[in-house]
Amino acid sequence: MRLSRFIIGLLLAVAAVSGTCQAQISTGKIVIDARAPGQPFPHFWEQTFGSGRAILTLRESYRNDLREVKKVTDFSYVRFHNVLHDEVGVYDEDDKGNPSYNFTYVDQIYDGLLQSGVRPFVEISFMPRKLALRPQDVHPFWYKQIVSPPKDYKKWDELIRVLAQHLVDRYGLDEVANWYFEVWNEPNIDFWSGDPKQATYFELYDHTARALKSVSQRLRVGGPATSSAHWVDSFLQHIAEQNVPVDFISSHGYASDTVQDLFGTKEEIPADKRVCLAIRKVHEQIRASARPELPLMWTEWNVPNFGALHARDTTYVGAALADHIRQCDGLATMTSFWTFSDVFEEHGVKREPFDGGFGLIAPGGIKKPSYSAFALLHRLGEERIAQDSPNVLVTRRKDGWLAIAAWNLADPDKKGSELRVELEICGVGPKSEVRVSRADSEHGNTLAAYQSMGSPRYPTEAQVRELNRVAEVDSRQKVRLSKGAITLQVPVNGVALVEVRER
Repeated sequence: MRLSRFIIGLLLAVAAVSGTCQAQISTGKIVIDARAPGQPFPHFWEQTFGSGRAILTLRESYRNDLREVKKVTDFSYVRFHNVLHDEVGVYDEDDKGNPSYNFTYVDQIYDGLLQSGVRPFVEISFMPRKLALRPQDVHPFWYKQIVSPPKDYKKWDELIRVLAQHLVDRYGLDEVANWYFEVWNEPNIDFWSGDPKQATYFELYDHTARALKSVSQRLRVGGPATSSAHWVDSFLQHIAEQNVPVDFISSHGYASDTVQDLFGTKEEIPADKRVCLAIRKVHEQIRASARPELPLMWTEWNVPNFGALHARDTTYVGAALADHIRQCDGLATMTSFWTFSDVFEEHGVKREPFDGGFGLIAPGGIKKPSYSAFALLHRLGEERIAQDSPNVLVTRRKDGWLAIAAWNLADPDKKGSELRVELEICGVGPKSEVRVSRADSEHGNTLAAYQSMGSPRYPTEAQVRELNRVAEVDSRQKVRLSKGAITLQVPVNGVALVEVRER
């Protein structure tokens, strides 16, 4: 009888604790149960980054930026265009049309990445002039890449085979088997001049995938690398019907892409929801295909720039990134932010910092507010605890701390307001130590600091150091829970990270 009463009392006590947590939801607080089970939470948003074309990797500015982003995200892969462009010197032919190959710059490119602890996500592009069917098919980007199909698929196959074999010989199969090989870039638009586009791209893919696999079945190849989530269902059908090798599916989509382009509809979808809805669309196409196990690599995305507002230079990126993580979790193996650096020349040489460029680091090595946001969100845990709030993400780290992100996302062309976030955390001591870090208008905002110093077009080294001190300052504040709760004031497009020791 005493044992039964003890068990009943224990159950009532547990129910009372649970009931307290549940009851608090109605008060407006967000209730977090530190004892709740978690789901695996791989950091898909920071595994790979895009960057400018291949030859830029030989610049010290590029490599410096790569090392700085590596420090705060520990990213594993970098992707760029144009490793087959004539400026890299890979392919040539003599007067009789006999091919010759030169991997001098290729080796320097990949050596530099590996020495920095980053592997290549190899985009096989664009066409060498002497191998092009139509050398006049030149893209309008500043570096004028050739977007033509090959004139001779036997020569193309041999180029791919020789390149792959060279990489295996130089770096070892165990290393290169950890790379990814993506066939071309956005063949559904003006980066591919094959006619008809889809059929000729599929031919290119088939030849490339089989040539790579002829070197080793362990080499990983995928596509269709399309813009705006196009062609994936057709590509999946093609590879199944033709038994073509494929190890992953890739596509692109930006928050600035139109709803019509991404989804083929005219419905109203806010920009901050478009990327993850497009990823979900492709995720479901893969799951419904004959190869439902294929991983999805979203190899380009970014936030909209809002025209002259240059939102990519502002704190908006941090809040948008946090929301991207919340929405896209579980839908893709990687989502590759385009780009990690503004060492980037699609439209020519950069003229000044903070011009709305894609990167986390502006020209001259200035770390943007987006850099600070990525650094902050890197500290999220490896498990996610379920939470329905649209602006809170709850995770658990291996070191025994909860890491909780809260953000206040608002389009830069609209007026937002400060957000009050009340967190009640059950399952930890009611006065547990808490660390609160921030990335917002007052923390890590190098754009504001740059404007305060007069927006110099060519900042001096001393000015760059001063700006980067703003990006690198440790914003952590130590506080304590009050009766198991904490209240945050999050400014417009701010991100706060709350770390609580779980035990």
